[in-house]
Amino acid sequence: MLRELKTFAAVARYGTFAAAGMHIGLTQSAVSSQIKNLEQALGVRLFDRTGRQAIINAAGIRALPMAQEIFELFNRMSIPDSADDYRGEMKIGAIASAQTGFLPQALLKLRQRAPSVEAKLVPGVSLNLLSQLDAGELDAAILIKPPFELPKELHVQVLEIEPFVLITPLDVKQQNPLRILAEQPHVRYDRASFGGRQVTQFLREQRIEVRVALELDELDAIVKFVENGLGVALIPRAGLWLERDARVRTIALGEMTFFREVVLLMRRTQRDLPLHKLFAQCLARDVQPAESAD
Repeated sequence: MLRELKTFAAVARYGTFAAAGMHIGLTQSAVSSQIKNLEQALGVRLFDRTGRQAIINAAGIRALPMAQEIFELFNRMSIPDSADDYRGEMKIGAIASAQTGFLPQALLKLRQRAPSVEAKLVPGVSLNLLSQLDAGELDAAILIKPPFELPKELHVQVLEIEPFVLITPLDVKQQNPLRILAEQPHVRYDRASFGGRQVTQFLREQRIEVRVALELDELDAIVKFVENGLGVALIPRAGLWLERDARVRTIALGEMTFFREVVLLMRRTQRDLPLHKLFAQCLARDVQPAESAD
């Protein structure tokens, strides 16, 4: 009945039999058949069918967390007591700046301490990684802490606290960051991203309307565009540009400085499993705000 429960969770997540089937590799008719089998076995209807949609009803809402608990218990049956004896794959989602920052060293530690584990790195933006973790498609995710309350079933471990700074082309001589933002074109950190939302909030609080020259979500690419004179940018001190002689001016925001937090997320039911605990230990270090001025 595990496959039926997996299909049930997929339909609850994606809203239609067809969409659920696309994500778990089944035809729409197979999904429909499995849901029918599950409902017959339980003696209750889990969804209200409306056209193409399958709307989870009260019985389905009640059953969903129990189905997820069954998955967790099943997965724990295959976990050895010692991480040294662990075999298999660990799927780790990570944003780009973590991949080029602290993650390689953490994965090296993991390989040294659990050499039989295969770490599979899944790149992505924070919102997508959060969704994948919530759907059970990842074992852990490293992302920017969202500007909203996380589900209680997720455990949060802060890894980095990164100050935002203003970067400008070398020929911009103005010193006041607010005047620069008001006067210069802006290479904008994607407003849909969690870090970009912090920039939007800062600009709103400072009552600044910027002239957007370009908008994107890749920090090192933003720096490259600023180097080439396309505009100025508010970004966190993170990324490969800090390891090279980037041709930009970096201006601290002083008392106006705001920060983004890079966090490790795991399901609370998994964080004490040997391998998950070991991975968290490989990432752990003293967390202090990075320097905000050059």
